[in-house]
Amino acid sequence: MNIQKTLRNLLILFTVSTSLVWSQKAETPDFRYDVGAKINEMTLTQGGTLVVATNDGLVGIKPGSNELLFNFTDYGRVKPEELFFVPNAPYVMVGQTGFASISTKKAVIDYISGKKLFSTEDNGWKMVTTCDVMMPQNKLVVSGQRRAKEKYATQVAVYDLNTGQEDYRFNLGDPDRVGIAKNYSVTGRPLLLKDYLIVPTAQGLVAKKAQSGEILWDNKMKNVNWMVTDETETEIYAFEVHPNGNNTKIHKVGTNGAELWEDEQKVKGVVTNFEILPQGLAIVSNTYNQGKGILAGSSESKIAMLDAKNGEDLWDKAPKTKGYVQHFYIMEDGILFGIHEGGINKISYDGNTLFKKPLKTGENILTMAETPQGLIYITSEDANIVNLNTGEQVWKKPLKYKRTDAVSSTFDKANNRYLISADETLYAIDANTSEVTELAESKFEGKEAPTGIEIRSGGILLTSDQNMMMLDSGGSTNWHEYYRAPGKSAMGAILAGVTAVASAAGAAAAANASIQNRIAKYDDLADRQSNLAGGLAAASGASVTEMLKRFKATAATANAQFVLTKLDDGVGLVKLNKDTGALEKEIVLKDKKPEYQVDELGGVLYYKADNNSIFAYDLTR
Repeated sequence: MNIQKTLRNLLILFTVSTSLVWSQKAETPDFRYDVGAKINEMTLTQGGTLVVATNDGLVGIKPGSNELLFNFTDYGRVKPEELFFVPNAPYVMVGQTGFASISTKKAVIDYISGKKLFSTEDNGWKMVTTCDVMMPQNKLVVSGQRRAKEKYATQVAVYDLNTGQEDYRFNLGDPDRVGIAKNYSVTGRPLLLKDYLIVPTAQGLVAKKAQSGEILWDNKMKNVNWMVTDETETEIYAFEVHPNGNNTKIHKVGTNGAELWEDEQKVKGVVTNFEILPQGLAIVSNTYNQGKGILAGSSESKIAMLDAKNGEDLWDKAPKTKGYVQHFYIMEDGILFGIHEGGINKISYDGNTLFKKPLKTGENILTMAETPQGLIYITSEDANIVNLNTGEQVWKKPLKYKRTDAVSSTFDKANNRYLISADETLYAIDANTSEVTELAESKFEGKEAPTGIEIRSGGILLTSDQNMMMLDSGGSTNWHEYYRAPGKSAMGAILAGVTAVASAAGAAAAANASIQNRIAKYDDLADRQSNLAGGLAAASGASVTEMLKRFKATAATANAQFVLTKLDDGVGLVKLNKDTGALEKEIVLKDKKPEYQVDELGGVLYYKADNNSIFAYDLTR
């Protein structure tokens, strides 16, 4: 009887414990969303809204209720190529393009408030040639052809993105001055200034006064693609890219429209970086000559420094790159640049090489940053710190390892050392002595290598998709957790929780040059999300403010790692504590090929539960 009673109690205990585990695994979603049509694509935006493309249109989701933030069905099914998420701004553009890349339908949605701010139909446009969000002004500049009641006039308009209201609009052609027959189609991105707008057209640049549309000046500078100005709005430069991308013409424009250089300056390739500096104009352009024959030359970046007064090249001999410029930084004494194919150099503004000789490095420079000891560089093959004045190595010899893109690094302040994980080895480099130590082997299971490294209160945390390993300061393993991947077939459908943002060369590069071309401190590299706020700091509006708060916020899941794995009841996501490795939550995602996204900043898991439904789980609990 005692044996039977014991067995019965064990059975009851087993049943209760099993039900507790089941209740955890079968967790009810915190929010459910019926998007009303078949789901085709999910995008987690920088602002935290999940934008879902369906057979009916576009849906926005923000947890907080089971209601959709917006449901845009005006254009029906939206293809991936018809979506553009404006980098570092809370807007998504939806466009259906017709002949010659002219949009017959275009809409702009604020994906944080859920408001439709602009559409061609609502605002009287027959077709749109250009549609550009201008930051930090927080304006939308639209050009194109109006509808029949306005005699299909070619016009340009400016809209306030805080409200969606039209600020002003005017005709580009002036029949009294130039005749009706001339083509005033817009050829590139307009330049929005404080008191007026410069529009590049097929007839030349046209400057019109804000609000009134009064022509201030025009010129014959035709087919300009984009323009840039300095903070004073007195230095204006216009860029004309050859249709085949072989070269770019640069013009300097006066505030009265006059061409200030006797001849335009030609540079080879497409301009990817342009900085207006007190010493002159720093330019990087890329040539793409694959398959064009030996006489076309190699594909590489060109670096030049032009005189702002006349456009002449200030350097007798441009630095050789022999590859593409991957890093480009403006320093007090010159320009520091790193080449993807390997190599770092520094050149003064008057064209003199500041390093005794170009520094040889491995390919693919993952990191270039300032440290108290000098410039640290980390590539897929090696790492070192170099003297920024001479280019000489600070470490006695480079740290070399087998070529891999899975390189992670951090600075251990408590022990004053750099930690670099590469080729299944964790290296420690003393900041004072430069002594290199192989601190530990970091062999992960599942043929993975560490892709992340953090200093935690419990030691040194190494992570990958399926592995977590905690080491003490001496390199001994405290614990190692591994969760097997659900299989290659399932991994193919997984959507990573990192937003991929398109970035355009030229105009976008120049507009953000003051942010992206300043070298970061090594300790600040991990704070990339907060650094994005720099591009929004001067803008205003409720949605911009909300986005800024998100950029500056600490991740809601900073102490957890999420791993997709095979659970007892199917494929699911597990939440692991970064300090202990303990399993804190399991969420079964039913199907073998789950589609999901993790918003680590907001602490939300979005899961495509079926063709029409999305579940959201609070990952902070």
